Amino acid sequence: MTGNGDRHQIEVPIGQDGSRLDAFLTVQLPDRSRSQIQKLIKDGHVSGPVKQLRPSTAVRAGQKYTIELPAPVPATAVAEDLPLAIIYEDPDIVILDKPPGMVVHPAAGHESGTLVNALLHHVDDLSGIGGELRPGIVHRLDRGTSGVMVVAKNDMSHQDLARQFHDREVEKEYIALVWGLVQQGRRIDEPIGRDPSDRQKMSTRARRARSAVTRIARAEHLKGVSLLHVAIATGRTHQIRVHLSGIGHPIVGDATYGGVHRRVANDLRAVQRLERPFLHAARLAFAHPTDRRRMEFESPLPADLEAVLGDIRERQKPEPE
Repeated sequence: MTGNGDRHQIEVPIGQDGSRLDAFLTVQLPDRSRSQIQKLIKDGHVSGPVKQLRPSTAVRAGQKYTIELPAPVPATAVAEDLPLAIIYEDPDIVILDKPPGMVVHPAAGHESGTLVNALLHHVDDLSGIGGELRPGIVHRLDRGTSGVMVVAKNDMSHQDLARQFHDREVEKEYIALVWGLVQQGRRIDEPIGRDPSDRQKMSTRARRARSAVTRIARAEHLKGVSLLHVAIATGRTHQIRVHLSGIGHPIVGDATYGGVHRRVANDLRAVQRLERPFLHAARLAFAHPTDRRRMEFESPLPADLEAVLGDIRERQKPEPE
């Protein structure tokens, strides 16, 4: 594949002969969902040897297709008066405690009620990125993940924090409850990319993957589960969830990656109350983008996760002699 700005020319390899056009292009452009690719085809942004291209058009080995990716349309998120727990704020950054269930930035299906909508109400002069609906956002947490995040308030801070994340200078530690016994010190080094059979998921079996490293910093072993403190150097989509599931220890409550069990032991029944994965961003450390002083922030385990953990510990207490 060759690219010139937002224009890509792709030749069909022998192994993709007979594939649907939308499926073939989705593999070649992993940053685009299949529905986005289908819309590009229907809107005439894809050209090739056949005049009337459809998503279902069968591609043939040796054929060449050109994709013109339209420039992003500038959009403005609407400020909304939503609850927002701000831990720290100065002229350059905001540190906040993201609640579970909140999407970080507006996207299809989530145009409102997001963290960005709340930030625009509570914080003035957030930086932006190229017309996208992500002012000040330099990293994300999954919708179901709670915990500490940093947001940039101006372009200089945004650029510096983005560089720190890219260069793996930011310390990120999460708390996760997983099924089974996982040893402290274990290191998982497996590239992650879009799952080839389910575009809504990530996988270590992806054809196109990016490096990802996860380390178990601490482990507390309970009967049937382990409470882990997990450190990540990289920040791939669903990284901790995918890595832990990949080694056979999915996060408790994670329906996407095998963490929901229909039948559990009596002393673990509390996990059935979980409405999200037991995953929390507990600590974040980085250099302040202006004066370079070390900044470190922590977020306590939220009430829903603390209640589940407390119930398990209570039920597993040794019987008095």
